[in-house]
Amino acid sequence: MRESRQEELMGCRLLYLVGQLAPGGLERQLFYLLSAMDRERYQPAVAVWNFHESDAFVPKIEALGVPVYPISSDLSATAKLNLFRRMVGKLAPEVVHSYSFYTNFAACWSVRGTRGVALGSVRGDFTLDKRDSGPVLGRLSARWPRHQLSNSLAAAETARNSGNVFAPQRWFVVRNGLDLERFRVVRAAAGPRCHIVGVGSLVPLKRWDRLLRGAAELKRMGVDCLTHIAGEGPSRTMLEQQVRELGISDCAEIGGFTEDIPSLLARAAFLVHPSDSEGCPNVVMEAMACGRAVLATDAGDVPALVDEGETGFVVPRGDDSTLFARMVTLATDQELCRRMGSAGRAKAERDFGLDRLVSQTLAAYRATGWKDA
Repeated sequence: MRESRQEELMGCRLLYLVGQLAPGGLERQLFYLLSAMDRERYQPAVAVWNFHESDAFVPKIEALGVPVYPISSDLSATAKLNLFRRMVGKLAPEVVHSYSFYTNFAACWSVRGTRGVALGSVRGDFTLDKRDSGPVLGRLSARWPRHQLSNSLAAAETARNSGNVFAPQRWFVVRNGLDLERFRVVRAAAGPRCHIVGVGSLVPLKRWDRLLRGAAELKRMGVDCLTHIAGEGPSRTMLEQQVRELGISDCAEIGGFTEDIPSLLARAAFLVHPSDSEGCPNVVMEAMACGRAVLATDAGDVPALVDEGETGFVVPRGDDSTLFARMVTLATDQELCRRMGSAGRAKAERDFGLDRLVSQTLAAYRATGWKDA
């Protein structure tokens, strides 16, 4: 039945092309953007490059009244390009915004010969996104469209300094937004045991091994903590084995994916985010909005989100001794955690709202020549 929608295409002003709608940071940001914009005025629609009916954000976006157009994951890349180009021809959008890096070139190709404007995205590390997309698609998606939007100043700086022809001609930086109504301050339950949380995909770049070794150090020092890592991914088995090898099964656990991040943060004294590579990490912003101190590595735009010594601590990637020392500091000073959490919430209210996300995104569209009639 959904496939028949290809024959029911309705015109739109803004068309978003996204790789998938499974749970993830960029998918949530797209949902936030759509939920906060004036949908009657801008008539948005979403095309999904690798569509799966069961993906978490499909019903959520459709519940907003935004059409979701599937592109079967079984099709070849060439067939997808042709299908999407025909889709754009029928929908006649004024802007085609690729929300996934590897769909950037498809967005650019789709508007050739039309009046539409194409905009690409980098939502992580520019160099890694380019590498992971493959030698051909990575270069094409790094160069086209010539206008690209990043959620990270660090990614934009990397591209500007690359000295490579395969980079966008113009960058716009719009940091992630956050639903401040959903992420509220809840006072952590009092108790002798300190709860520490980490949230994210269980992949090597997130470096959850650092957090587990920190948990082992806390146990060695006699600090009573429970460390909980929430997420799913290919590193799960390895991390569970590390828990056993470190002898911390009584104070560290690998939980599964959860959408209820506010409840998870409500039980925590602070968040640890030990990643080697980031763009603008949602969970750091979410923890601050929930009034939690943040301890994170200096990946991506983390240093711009976390004010050192005020809303949390930022440590250099690879400086595990400082990371562990900061874990001890936060785990043994509840008042410091509360002060940092309060400062984090205040910053979230100033800087992380969805109105800013929408206004800056639309401003980027206008800067490409789009007429916001």
